[in-house]
Amino acid sequence: MTTLLDPTLEIRCMQYRHELHLPASIDPTSRHILLHIGAHYGAITMPAELGERVRQRLEQAAIGGPVVAHPRAKRWTFLTGPYRPDALTAAVSAELFRMYATVACTGSQVVLPSPDDEHTGYRTWIRPPEPANTRPPLTAVIEATRAIGARESRAR
Repeated sequence: MTTLLDPTLEIRCMQYRHELHLPASIDPTSRHILLHIGAHYGAITMPAELGERVRQRLEQAAIGGPVVAHPRAKRWTFLTGPYRPDALTAAVSAELFRMYATVACTGSQVVLPSPDDEHTGYRTWIRPPEPANTRPPLTAVIEATRAIGARESRAR
């Protein structure tokens, strides 16, 4: 049995792949557009409030990159350079966990906004990807998150 996919879903996936250089694929069961985390891409997800401050910090440093919003969950996902196991020690992972931030590990997948997601407001771009394939290093996003978290904990 062949699963028919909505042509707009296919078109968006092709745009991600060919115009924006995101190695996206469609999961025919869930009808989501997926980005595989590994050799070329990483991701970190955090609460939207923290994400806004991290985004501002990265843009001030001229290293901003694509950010996906999950409005109902009030979370943002930053697409980054590749995940490297040495970038995330147990102590750093615990620190991020206390801020409700998680780093996607190699082999995981991030769902990218589809036309239906954007129409319903379920998943949208805060900062869409650019054809130039720019994205911040994962370590830069981790460090920005930690710096903001440390500043907030001192303020309490």
